[in-house]
Formats: sequence, C-alpha cells, structure tokens
Amino acid sequence: MRRAERLFRLVNELRARAVSRAEDLARHLEVSPRTIYRDIAHLQASGLPIDGEPGVGYLLRPGFDLPSVTFTHDQIDALAMGLSFVEASGEPVLAAAAREVRAKLQASLPRPELRKLADAPFLSIPRRSMRQGHAAQLRKSIRQRRIVRIDYADGAGRASSRRIRPLAIWSFPEGWMITGWCELRQDFRTFRFDRITGLEVTDDTFAHEPARSLRAFLEIEGCRWREAKAAGQSDTA
Repeated sequence: MRRAERLFRLVNELRARAVSRAEDLARHLEVSPRTIYRDIAHLQASGLPIDGEPGVGYLLRPGFDLPSVTFTHDQIDALAMGLSFVEASGEPVLAAAAREVRAKLQASLPRPELRKLADAPFLSIPRRSMRQGHAAQLRKSIRQRRIVRIDYADGAGRASSRRIRPLAIWSFPEGWMITGWCELRQDFRTFRFDRITGLEVTDDTFAHEPARSLRAFLEIEGCRWREAKAAGQSDTA
C-alpha cells in the first residue's frame, strides 16, 4: 500500500472512531504500531487536529475533512463494475446518472490515460425483460419517506390494495422488487414490480421507527437465513 493511500485510510479510521489506539489502527491497516506512530506524527506536523499520544490513544477533532484523492486501480475497477451494472439495469434515470458519474470521475482522475474508467473492460448485459416503470417513483418515496398505495396481484392472480412504507428496492436477474412495511399485514412484505398494477405516492409521510425500519427487516432476514442454514447442516449431519 502506498503511503498516501495509507494516510488517507488512517484519517478515515480516526474520523470513524471516538478514540483510536495505535495497536488497533495498526491491525486494521496491516502495519506495525511504529508505522502508525510515524504516520500520526506526520499528520500532526501537517496541521491535522489530532490529539493524543502513544500508549493513550488518538482523537481527530470534529470539523476536519479531507479533499478527494486518487483512487487505486482496484477501486477504479470496483467503480467501473458497479456503474456498468447500473447502466444495464433498464432504469433510464439511474442509467443516465451512472453515465454522468462515470464521466465526472474520469475527468477528475489524474493521468486518466493510466486509469481508464470511461473504457473499463467491465460490462453488464442489459435486462430488457425487467419491468421497472415504478422505480423512479419508489426511489423518490423512499427518500421522502412517503407512504405509497399499490394495487397488487399475487402469483395466483388474487388482487389486493396495500399501503406500504417503502424501504428498499432490489434488483435481481428476474426483475425488480420493493420491500416495505405493509399496513394491511402489519409486517414486512416484498412485492414484485411486474405484479404492481397501480401505484400512487400519497402525501402521507412516516417517521423512522426502529421496529419497522430497513435495519429491522435485514436483521429478521439474517436470522431466517442463519436458521435455514443451521437446519440444512443438521439434515446433512
């Protein structure tokens, strides 16, 4: 790892922690504590507001921010692959935004001829069969925490009308889905875009409630996955 990259990551670690011990920072950055001491001294001499001393810990005072720096080659590859996936997602607004991001990042890179983001060899196949006509409305409703009303037909063709608190959009090879808190079922539910026959973004907003949040949903799904995995291991034992 280049020193400039290590210093950047070190500052980010200091920003993310309350008080950081040199031993913990060294373990995270895979260097020796002595290297951390030298890097901290260099940053302090450069004017960064870092308080502390060896054996006690270090604290970066709030209000400090770093300017953008050069990406590594692996980071460029990660960005190119992610942008390619979004460009091929079939959602025109996001696809256009991804192309704009690619152009902006490419223009900001030093020596762009050596770090090609615009022509990176990472491609995704467009999924034209994916129905995503509701994506823009649902993305906006998630940002604004607006309740949406949907008309929905399940796999058996049974129709229902729901009010949901939209929480997350999922993109899969088979299509798009929206997860939210369903007021009808008083539980989390996930709905396929291609089965939504009508959608209205209401003027009603919802407050953050931990028990009805995306974090709560992911924790529940994580528990179910671990239980299913444990059951599968038990069956094969």
